Amino acid sequence: MDVAGTVALSRQSGLDREMRVIANNLANMSTPGYRREGVVFSESVKTAQGEADSISMSSLNTRYSDVAAGAMRSTGGALDLAIDGEGFFQVEGPTGARLTRAGAFMKDANGQMINAAGEFLLDGGGAPILLPPGSIDVEISADGTVTAGGDPVAQLGLFVAAEGASFEREDGVRFRSDQPFEPAPDARIMQGQLEDANVSAVGEMTRMIEVQRAYEFSQALQEREDERQRAVVRTLGQAPQ
Repeated sequence: MDVAGTVALSRQSGLDREMRVIANNLANMSTPGYRREGVVFSESVKTAQGEADSISMSSLNTRYSDVAAGAMRSTGGALDLAIDGEGFFQVEGPTGARLTRAGAFMKDANGQMINAAGEFLLDGGGAPILLPPGSIDVEISADGTVTAGGDPVAQLGLFVAAEGASFEREDGVRFRSDQPFEPAPDARIMQGQLEDANVSAVGEMTRMIEVQRAYEFSQALQEREDERQRAVVRTLGQAPQ
């Protein structure tokens, strides 16, 4: 393949993947605790021999999660929780312990606090939080103390990934690490609130337009290069006068 076509296709491939990331961010704007995802492009430059121009190739090889806090929304639900500060809830499911900012919890038939995926909300010691049968007036204080009917029943834990440990996105609301999580002593819990996704509709739509225009520019470049090559072939194929 010609150089111009290869360069344009490398750019279009990355833009197509970025467009999918943007679309996923927009689709999850109403998902509590969702963390916006972004991409980073890298550039490889090959120096040409002699007086020829160098060749620059772009590729999308890094994706990252924006961990900035989203807006807080009051729900009044006793088991709807949000976090003020840097920290995450720890939940456990079939694949192990995960960190999340999604704080919409409920009580299952056994009295354990779970999320919509059926994962258990864990206390400071890593054990599922169990509410007594028929418990009423459940209150969760800023420091994580869980009381039911005025009696303390659990101590909810907030965590962060250990320094130097991996922090990998599993989906839009869950993260895993290769090391045990550490307590987040400065984070506070807000009962009766949920944290919305940290996605800006205006920002994502603006970026979507920019990506679309860049894609169209690359497509136009390929079409112009194709026409140039066709013109050269036509010229060379003409019989001498």
